Amino acid sequence: MERFDHVKLSPANLRVSRAEIDRAHDLLDKDVHRAIEHAIQNVRTFHERQMPHEQWFTQVSPGVMAGEKITPISSVGLYVPRGKGAFPSVMYMLATPASIAGVPRIVVCTPPAPTGEVDPASLVAADLCGVHEIYRIGGAQAIAALAYGTETIKKVRKVTGPGNPYVSAAKRLLYGTLDVGLPAGPSESILLADDTADPELVARDLLVEAEHGPDSSSLLVTNSRALIEAVQQLLPTKIAALPEPRLTFCRTGFESDKGTGGLVLTATLQEAIDFTNEYAPEHLEVHVHDPFAILPQLNNAGEILLGSHTPTPLGNYSLGTNAILPTGGFAHTFSCTSVYDFLKRTGLGYVTPEGYASLSETTRRLAEFEGFPSHARAVTDRPQAQS
Repeated sequence: MERFDHVKLSPANLRVSRAEIDRAHDLLDKDVHRAIEHAIQNVRTFHERQMPHEQWFTQVSPGVMAGEKITPISSVGLYVPRGKGAFPSVMYMLATPASIAGVPRIVVCTPPAPTGEVDPASLVAADLCGVHEIYRIGGAQAIAALAYGTETIKKVRKVTGPGNPYVSAAKRLLYGTLDVGLPAGPSESILLADDTADPELVARDLLVEAEHGPDSSSLLVTNSRALIEAVQQLLPTKIAALPEPRLTFCRTGFESDKGTGGLVLTATLQEAIDFTNEYAPEHLEVHVHDPFAILPQLNNAGEILLGSHTPTPLGNYSLGTNAILPTGGFAHTFSCTSVYDFLKRTGLGYVTPEGYASLSETTRRLAEFEGFPSHARAVTDRPQAQS
């Protein structure tokens, strides 16, 4: 803690107290407090819609019932980073679906400031979302504490949330020890556009993910040479108007040899769509004449934001959809964070004597074919009067 977070803490004061949380409500700017409340309400409304029925059955054949029971994971750890600033939005994007899912123990680990305090905005967001425990600890050591437990922090069953490369490496090393959630690395976005896109809006939106850091990537992918030329003219001025460190981050992204931002010209819109699907970006903005017409072809992205009035910041903060998304191409196989990340499904079965009679012979034959005699005997001459 002292070496990496530049703060000396004892086990006794790792946990944030109720008094500190109450004080955070008083300290936080009232307008920011209201903005957090508004955003949480939208995020809550969206995620409540995701909740499945707690239990269901279907009759697959007469007397044969199959179903599922949905239960929350018993404990989860949410990692909320602080390295480049305070991120209350990450707090409520993780804690809201965990709370709606009904997780009995929600634990947050977040790095403290050099003063040893956790920023008030994150504490307020955690409190409004119903987080049960908050610890001022970050980095790989926080992930290890959540995985194995310490005298102060009891271990959890799952850890999720974005972090720096050390946090990501710790989660990879712990795969198999606990569920480490979706892969969340440096921010990335694609703006997919045609010749109807507004260059001014495109140039603005390109800087949204680029300003996260020098390792973030932001691409314009379009079949319009005129759009690329217009955006090229606008970007330097817009970057120059940014304060530090965002100015340096964006210049690194777009103006240096090591940059990960760029403008991609394709021969056709279909080629732009194919490029986007292969890249599988974290965020995808669609600035085309009819975004809903091409939506069926857009399959690989953490989120898809349709139209010029749906910029990425709305999704990041207040739209309601979740902003903790797969990165690094993992949108090919991973989904956005949701209540499903905090729930588990258990298969249910119930068979009546009538149903048993219809299944036993089929089951016996398949068990014998696969070489499992105990399986076969278990469904041979079973008393059929039982239910």
